Amino acid sequence: MLRNKIWSVATAILLGSGLAAAAPAPAAAPRVAPPGALQISLGDVSLNKVPFLVAADNGIYAKNGLTVHQYITPYAADKARRQGVMVPDQYVSDAGDTAHISVGGGTPMIVSFTRDVDAADRVIIATFEGLVRDHIISNKSITKLADLKGKRIGYSGDDSVTHLTIIAFARQMGWDPQRDISIYINGNTPAALTTGRIDAFIGSALVESLAIKQGLHDLADLTTFKIPVAGSGLNAQRAWLRNNHDTAMQFMKSSIEAVALIKSNKQAFNAAMVKWFNIRDPQAQDRMYNQVAGIPAKPYPTVDGIKKTMEIFNYREMMQHKAEDFYDASFVTELDKSGWIDALYKKP
Repeated sequence: MLRNKIWSVATAILLGSGLAAAAPAPAAAPRVAPPGALQISLGDVSLNKVPFLVAADNGIYAKNGLTVHQYITPYAADKARRQGVMVPDQYVSDAGDTAHISVGGGTPMIVSFTRDVDAADRVIIATFEGLVRDHIISNKSITKLADLKGKRIGYSGDDSVTHLTIIAFARQMGWDPQRDISIYINGNTPAALTTGRIDAFIGSALVESLAIKQGLHDLADLTTFKIPVAGSGLNAQRAWLRNNHDTAMQFMKSSIEAVALIKSNKQAFNAAMVKWFNIRDPQAQDRMYNQVAGIPAKPYPTVDGIKKTMEIFNYREMMQHKAEDFYDASFVTELDKSGWIDALYKKP
């Protein structure tokens, strides 16, 4: 049953991206969350979502007493369409920003809350990506990072993780991000590069692997720049969290357990790549696994990443807050101090 609940999201991704078989999509009624289901919003289409697919496929949610409804939001679906991924309407929830827990970037969540009166009041309870791990993909005429000065570089959208990345990267290179490079939103796709609209873009490990197959140049792994970021993690509604501590803890345990399973069982990861993304090439799987295997075993909310977000997006309202306003480390701390996380990694 849990596989059926997540089927809508993963199938939509595959059908839209062209990675799935060419068979037509089956007719399906819109899926409605069962009463009492934990509502989980999966944000962008990326490898950061693999642990949650693995959690569903391997019965981890059920073992922890959870009924989980995972879905993609209209915003995320629209963003995916702009990147060439067509998500069928029946697989998109119109619940807006009402999910109990959103799996996505802490940086855009923080920026949204301090800029948008309609944004949900969320708090980061776990961070699975505390350092930027994206790549810079370029055309083959660009052979070194210095060649990017004066060039057009694509990223996903304003106030996103990739927006922070391009600004922080430019500053580390000693460049003015407004004067020394041109940056383009909706530009983190191979298509934007191959059509000549941009010269390079910031891409995730998933996009990087696909870009290499298209003959594009993997110019740099930004992991080496050690840029702190409030990347993908668990962002819980603050009001819901106060009354649902135990449910949130069980979801936290499920998430950490799924990461541990991936780290100890590469086949579980490869099976998810084949099933959900139809990626069968061993070399592509290895490149992606190296990224996912870098997820921390103890996903404490990233204080450095939150501070970097506040540094980059340093407008007045942001400066009215402290980093502590945006995270709650108590869940990971409790599991860590109890020895539960360490026990997951002990050999039998």
